[in-house]
Amino acid sequence: MINSEPVVYSGMYTSYTREQLIDLVKKKMSKKRFEHVLRVEKTAIQLAREYAADVEKASIAALLHDVAKEQSEAEMRDIVISENLNLDLLQFGSQIWHAPVGSILAEREYGISDDEILEAIKYHTIAAPEMSLIAQIIFVADYIEPGRTHEAAKEARKLASYSLRDAVRFEITQTIKYLVEKEERIYPSAIDAYNAWIERKMS
Repeated sequence: MINSEPVVYSGMYTSYTREQLIDLVKKKMSKKRFEHVLRVEKTAIQLAREYAADVEKASIAALLHDVAKEQSEAEMRDIVISENLNLDLLQFGSQIWHAPVGSILAEREYGISDDEILEAIKYHTIAAPEMSLIAQIIFVADYIEPGRTHEAAKEARKLASYSLRDAVRFEITQTIKYLVEKEERIYPSAIDAYNAWIERKMS
């Protein structure tokens, strides 16, 4: 039986308690966004326990994954430039900016220095060819949290119950399909991630 005990932070990855971090995050976003974040955290904790990952890291990354989501485009653009992020980001929709910008804010404003937590936040929208277990968990949890009711989320939820990797691959594929159907440009790193995960399936 999967452990359902509350997550208590050890102090290894953040100086905040879980309750303090939740309060800080709540102040950064709308009620609707905050409720989504809490559902993602709950899902991420469940996945971390199921796949023997670090539950504390999963909780922290989930709580902070959308910390930049409601920043203005101007604020995010300034961070992309000032932090020397890939300037190619600016040629694509701001929807993908909040992930790498959120990783910067997690480090700068919340004192997070753990590479796996920062990576999970950075890659939770477009994935990456190589992703840590925590990054995979946040990527999938964001897609399958209970508030997501579309058919692809339901299918990904089923996959995640027995294969996290299959769920990651499915989600990447669905995202690419969605963008193609809408005739929208695809960020090159998303294509790299798709190719890598499909190749992994074939090998």
